[in-house]
Amino acid sequence: MELYTNLRQGERGAWLSIATYLILSTAKLTIGFIGASTALKADGLNNTTDIIASVAVLIGLRISQKPPDGDHHYGHLRAETVASLIASFIMAVVGLQVLFNSGKSFIENNHSSPSLLTAVVAIISGVIMYGVYRYNLKLSERTKSSAVKAAALDNRSDALVSFGTAIGILGAIIGFPIIDSITAIIVGIIIIKTAYEIFFEAVHTLTDGFDEEEVETLSTLVRNVDGVIHLIDFKGRNHGNMVFVDLTVTVNPELNVWKSHQITEDIENTIRLAKPLTVVLVHIEPDGLVHEHNTGLM
Repeated sequence: MELYTNLRQGERGAWLSIATYLILSTAKLTIGFIGASTALKADGLNNTTDIIASVAVLIGLRISQKPPDGDHHYGHLRAETVASLIASFIMAVVGLQVLFNSGKSFIENNHSSPSLLTAVVAIISGVIMYGVYRYNLKLSERTKSSAVKAAALDNRSDALVSFGTAIGILGAIIGFPIIDSITAIIVGIIIIKTAYEIFFEAVHTLTDGFDEEEVETLSTLVRNVDGVIHLIDFKGRNHGNMVFVDLTVTVNPELNVWKSHQITEDIENTIRLAKPLTVVLVHIEPDGLVHEHNTGLM
């Protein structure tokens, strides 16, 4: 099935992130201590927590592949969204810790000039993380995975942090050591901002939020299906990398069951053409019949 194939493919992004973070965090923390760079150590600490976040994403993707059972009639697809939520909490905690440590260093005026090697490590790390970001972004678009998309956004944040770290270190080397601490503070802010973005999207999905523009786009497609007179109700929600749509349309009351059923098939095919991984439930009513649940989508 395409859905579970996409989930298995999504695991590649999680494994790639884990392997990359293991290597980069080790290098940054080691060189950061040796080269006396607060910013690089903050960046390395960020990457160590990214390992935990990536493992959470991987576990979420694994759980999502479990088929429906007696307790989960719609499957376990939301596990990857929960994984994204957990990843956001981990990132936020680390961001606050980085802000606290770097702010303390800044206030205490405890600055030292870092070595040039720390800047080189930061630049190389930024290039590597940007490459991982591009890979995971394309993978998330292909698999429609919210967890892989969260991982990609984290990768992009890490790439920007590393480039910013390099700039701060170079500034410290040329005679402004305080810039290293300032850069570490900026690193903490970027980490928290990325955590918030991932948190907001995960909560929006878990609370059955659905993009209004997407509602209008799909509603227009339904209205244009031959045989549909009015679209009187449309509801959508995300379930992992799948979309569930429930809608009610009115048709000619003189149509027989077979022709009414054909209209439902046309509606389902039209929506799936626009959004392949979609489960569509269509309710047909005879036009002219008034119902209290009419939502005004006519």
